[in-house]
Amino acid sequence: MGIIKVENIRVFAHHGCLKEETKIGSDYRVDLEVKANLKTSAVTDKLSDTVDYVLLNKIVKEEMQQPSKLLETVAQRILDRIFKEDLLVKKATVSVSKLNPPIGGDVESVTIKMTKRRKN
Repeated sequence: MGIIKVENIRVFAHHGCLKEETKIGSDYRVDLEVKANLKTSAVTDKLSDTVDYVLLNKIVKEEMQQPSKLLETVAQRILDRIFKEDLLVKKATVSVSKLNPPIGGDVESVTIKMTKRRKN
């Protein structure tokens, strides 16, 4: 088993429970970690034998563009697509952070972290 990380994916999106949040939008950071068997690709040197991090980045960017009230919803959509589109992934963890959230204080970010495992 090996790990592939795609870290600090920066996107501008329109998530939140307040109308202003979904209208104005804000900055987000997404971090992704997937576990998969990387032994084959280490030997074959073929992209088709591994998890393509370009695909992972694409999934994150596309799902972040669909507005949601909750970050949990966005994180779940990202995980669901990863498992649907890449059968090599055995486990994935995604963290979605809203930077400078409007919560009445000096807060750098709020983060939701979720994990999903493939059932055998």
